[in-house]
Amino acid sequence: MSKVIVDIETYAQDFESLDRRTQEYFLKYAETDDEKEEMKDRLSFYPLTAQIVAIGLLEPDSQKGFVFFQTTGEPLLPFEEDGIVFETGTEAEIIGKFWDIIPRYKQFITFNGRSFDCPFILVRSAINKIKPTRDLMPNRYADIHIDLLDQLTFYGASRRKFSLDMWCKAFGIKSPKSEGVTGLEVKDLFKSGRCLDIARYCVRDLRATGELLSYWENYIRFSP
Repeated sequence: MSKVIVDIETYAQDFESLDRRTQEYFLKYAETDDEKEEMKDRLSFYPLTAQIVAIGLLEPDSQKGFVFFQTTGEPLLPFEEDGIVFETGTEAEIIGKFWDIIPRYKQFITFNGRSFDCPFILVRSAINKIKPTRDLMPNRYADIHIDLLDQLTFYGASRRKFSLDMWCKAFGIKSPKSEGVTGLEVKDLFKSGRCLDIARYCVRDLRATGELLSYWENYIRFSP
């Protein structure tokens, strides 16, 4: 079965740029200064207050793939690095490139994709008036979409949901955070023009998810 790993990186607009009513909506239940700052940091988790700045696709078997990403400077010509093709574009363009490619695969793999990546892509696609080319939210128990967070918590039987970084440490996988970049830092990287660093961070997420997939397939998933 042809399969591909999918991951996105997002960038939230500044809290101060939101209108007063929206600001009040987000801070409604934040009482302390720390809670208010935490709420502001979480804007990148919501497709109504953030954009997709990178979408990555990696074939776990061939280790080849694509990263489509926005840039604040001049667009870069497509180039290849360690089997990954890097291409730049606007948000609408990179989403369009994703929808052009994803129908090639019978199965796609994510980490927390059912709760984050896939709904985010669908909403941002609608905002950009782009129609999906396949169902990113099929039946939770089907083999079309393998969300490793679902699988590693056994569909919620294990109540604690650990991060990708924690799972990587447990299995001895090189964490995508090991080079000093986390998802919360994407906003600062984007604002400072370090868009290629975001794209490369996305690739590290893809590769780590691929290694985690291998552990799940070989040592956890039951195959009679």
